[in-house]
This record gives sequence, structure tokens and C-alpha cells, in this order.
Amino acid sequence: LKSAPPTPNAFLRTPPLSPTHLNSSAMDDGQVKCSPPDSLLRYEQPLYLGLSLADQGTTVKGKDQTSQLDDMLNSMIPPRQWVEESGAWMQHVSKDPATRHDVITLQENLDRRHLERQARETGLCPVREDLYTQAFDELIRQVTMDGPERGLLLLRVRDEIRMTVDAYKTLYDSSVTFGVRKQMAAELGVSDMEAKIKQKETLKKELENKVLELRNTVEVIEKRESERRALEDKKRKEEIDFLKHQGQHLDLFLKQVGGNK
Repeated sequence: LKSAPPTPNAFLRTPPLSPTHLNSSAMDDGQVKCSPPDSLLRYEQPLYLGLSLADQGTTVKGKDQTSQLDDMLNSMIPPRQWVEESGAWMQHVSKDPATRHDVITLQENLDRRHLERQARETGLCPVREDLYTQAFDELIRQVTMDGPERGLLLLRVRDEIRMTVDAYKTLYDSSVTFGVRKQMAAELGVSDMEAKIKQKETLKKELENKVLELRNTVEVIEKRESERRALEDKKRKEEIDFLKHQGQHLDLFLKQVGGNK
């Protein structure tokens, strides 16, 4: 029976390296432990770079000569690098052609990781964006292995989508910044507006008190005028009555004088 191919998380046997390139925790009978990051994108076996990314000069390449399709695929989807306790590692995307089973597995893994990472179904969600980015890159890899021209077209679509999303992000950030700046300016002007409101309220109370005083004054003046007018009318009526009475007496006196003649 043939042994199954090693998984990315298994102990991977690397080409012979000098002891200076491996520490005591990384050496175990010529095996180095490697734990590649989870991804929906299919990669080849990891390559050991050294204790750090600065030791890339001692990198052992899997193949001395790569085909034009491999170069194009590596330029479309660059290899990923990471550093862990055992050292620095690098992985190229897989060059194996995709089958129908691979596409179904990709869909199942996408749905499963949606649930595992609790990605939101609607709205802005960095987790969902990352998962669909990985799935789209895997589709580009599969299509490129089957037809490089279609892969390049999908790459253009992916880059255009990323540019559009980045433009929306920039617009969103600028709008948020503008809103925060306006809010801060409004908050700074609140104290001045409150002071003005208090000043206006004080002035309003003073004017209301003044209006009340003027109304009282008007009422007092009107009352005095009405009393004075009534008194004058009374005096004038008494004078008129007196003159009428005097006129009657004069008429009687004149009649009496005329009768005596």
C-alpha cells in the first residue's frame, strides 16, 4: 500500500540544511513542523526559507525551471510567506488542474467556513470579504490551469472589483471623517450657542417686564384721564345748569320790568 501524501499541517521533510539554519526546537530527525494558515486557495507543499524571511538566500526551490504557465500563475497569485516558531516558510499555489470534485469541495468549504467564522450574510463584513476573496482566487487558479486566457480575464475582473471596493472604502472613510469633523465643529459651537440662548432669554425676560410696566402705566394714565374727564364733564354740566338757571331768572326779570312799564 502506498502511503497517503502528507497534509500541510503534517511534519514535512525538508532538504538537508546546515545546523545553523535550524534551532533545537525545529530539529527532530530532519523534520520541521509547519502549520500553514488556513485558506480556500489550494497550495503546494511549503518550502522552508530559514529562521527568518531575511534568510531567503538559502531557499531551496522545488524546481529549477518552471513552465511559462507556472510563471504566469505565480505572477497572478504570488506565493505566500509566513514566520512561525520553526522558521520562515513559503508556499506556491498549486499547479494541479481542477476537477469537478474540487469545485464541489470548494463550495462546501466556503459554506462551512462561513459558519465557523460566523460571517454576516448582509452588510459590511471583513470575514465574508476575505472568504470570497480566497474562493475567487481559487477559481482563477482553476480556470487558469484549464485556459490561461480566461484566467487573465478573470484576473482583470478581480482587479477591477478590488479597485471599485477600494474606491468605495476611500469614499466611506472620507465621508466618516467629514461627518466627525462637522460633529466636532458643532460640539465646539454648542457652548457659544448656549451662551447666546441664555443672553436672549435674559433679554426676553427684561423686555417682558418692561412691557408689563408700560401696560400698568398705561392703565393708570387711562384711569386718571377718565377720572379727570368725568370731573370736567361734571363741572361743565354744573356751569351749564347754573347759566341756564341764571338765564331763566334774567328772562323773568326782563318780563317783570317790561310789564311794569
